[in-house]
Amino acid sequence: MTTGHVFIATSLDGFIARPDGDIGWLLERDDPAEDHGYHGFIADKDAIVMGRGTYEKVLGMGEWAYDRPVLVLSRQLAGTPVPEALQGKVRFSDCTPTDVMAQLASEGARRVYVDGGQVVQSFLRDGLIADMVVTTVPVLIGAGRPLFGALPHDVSLALESSRYFPSGLVQSTYRVLR
Repeated sequence: MTTGHVFIATSLDGFIARPDGDIGWLLERDDPAEDHGYHGFIADKDAIVMGRGTYEKVLGMGEWAYDRPVLVLSRQLAGTPVPEALQGKVRFSDCTPTDVMAQLASEGARRVYVDGGQVVQSFLRDGLIADMVVTTVPVLIGAGRPLFGALPHDVSLALESSRYFPSGLVQSTYRVLR
């Protein structure tokens, strides 16, 4: 079975970005001397699924950061050509989360990194997330794009581990209970 896995940061008040998509508050707290575990997290992932907002944010950060296939979920981008520099690395789709996971499973993917607020929310609603690593940044930004949104039912989680960093970040790993 193909499973979804989340690795994401949020402000203390639960936002992944300001209302305009700005994540400067997060980048300001990124301490290159601290290993927040991303490389260990991504090591066993076969593919990445992200939303258009995350894709556009990553594009604006310079060189393409991913060495795994990336599927961007976007009604707006679906059917449009992938930029030449990203051909063979990225594809666009407007499929449902369930259909995306079935497609990735048919291609041999077993563990999928799911990124982006709305995408994480939709995969959670469909019961496709196995676990989440959520790093809380000690800053209140007051408004923005929430990590979690409306759900049709409660999603119970089990805390697997929690750790803190000298920079003040707190990282918790949760398993989604079925």
